[in-house]
Amino acid sequence: MSLSHIRLASAHARLARSAIPAWRHFSATSTTHPDIEPSRLTVTHTTSPRQLPPSSKLLFGRTFSDHMLRIPWAENTGWGAPAIEPFSTLNLSPAAVVFHYAQALFEGMKAYRRPDGAATMFRPDMNMKRMNDSAGRLALPTFNGDALIECMRQLISLERDWIPKEPGHSLYIRPTMIGTNGTLGVQPPTEALLFVICSPVGPYYPQGFKPVALYGTTDAEYIRTAPGGTGAFKVAANYAPGVVAQKAAAKVGYVQNLWLHGPEHWLTEVGTMNLFVVFKGEDGVTELVTPPLDGMILPGVTRDSILALARRHTSGGKQLQGLPSLLKVSERPAGRLVELFGAGTAAVVSPVDKIGYLGSDIIIPTGEDGMGPVSRPLWKELVGIQTGEIASEWNFVI
Repeated sequence: MSLSHIRLASAHARLARSAIPAWRHFSATSTTHPDIEPSRLTVTHTTSPRQLPPSSKLLFGRTFSDHMLRIPWAENTGWGAPAIEPFSTLNLSPAAVVFHYAQALFEGMKAYRRPDGAATMFRPDMNMKRMNDSAGRLALPTFNGDALIECMRQLISLERDWIPKEPGHSLYIRPTMIGTNGTLGVQPPTEALLFVICSPVGPYYPQGFKPVALYGTTDAEYIRTAPGGTGAFKVAANYAPGVVAQKAAAKVGYVQNLWLHGPEHWLTEVGTMNLFVVFKGEDGVTELVTPPLDGMILPGVTRDSILALARRHTSGGKQLQGLPSLLKVSERPAGRLVELFGAGTAAVVSPVDKIGYLGSDIIIPTGEDGMGPVSRPLWKELVGIQTGEIASEWNFVI
């Protein structure tokens, strides 16, 4: 079966929407109340410090560092004083709106230890922009992104020993915001909590890259998002409905879902990752293709970074060794399939070797190391930047 039967999501195939989304008019933030102020930050040290476990014992999202950051918000008073405190549970009312109306959002980002010992965060400004967009979509309070970055910088500086030193390891950072007022009723929250926790993690593929098999999930089975929905925002409610779809894919022998939208079965995302497809045209030009950001696709930081590196390569800027010299970046499906991969914070790049589609398997070529001719040099450059081996303006030094 040819991949021509399934297409990349395209802007002209979607419902037209206003240039200014309606949700922007309903942000809970008031300009008359205080924003996040790093100068008010207090630090309470744990009385029971722990040691970073051996890297062989690290499982993603299972181990957390000693401290966390908390910043409360109230409709009448604005953002309260930030506080770094010992990692602990949250005390919430059973009527808290986060439990009943899913008024919750989060971000995923990483801190790395450079060869010279310094610690860096990778493009935190991008995460702050997306987090504010998600907050506005849920009528949660927005905030000064630079101020939150400074608070996180101080948290990560305190937790520096929790950043593993081994290659491929990092400190995963999870900023989260939830509605906390205990009053039932579907309306903007009157109270909220922004908190940040940290988790040391190892490489996503510790034994080397392993291409995954995807199951093409159509709208007739399950749907990830729809035009005008929340697919372009990192909100908690997007993720729980996808678990049953992933279980269904696993039941028939596939690792993850390839989300297909509409009667044309447009390709949108891979599980919880952005999607990239590489074609080889009859003219010999390699084409890197990804769905556009038109309301259904999450604006991933890794996605943006891959596109920026590829466009820099094609425009005569920094040339990436191993990346085809005849390369173009676009949003149209065409030509002979060369490779397909997902892109996200956790895995950075996740190659795909098979797609189950309407009862048949589409085989995707991969190299001996599990990667392809385009994903390999892009992954190498991106990881080099993240770890500090390659100098870049994208790194925020802690």
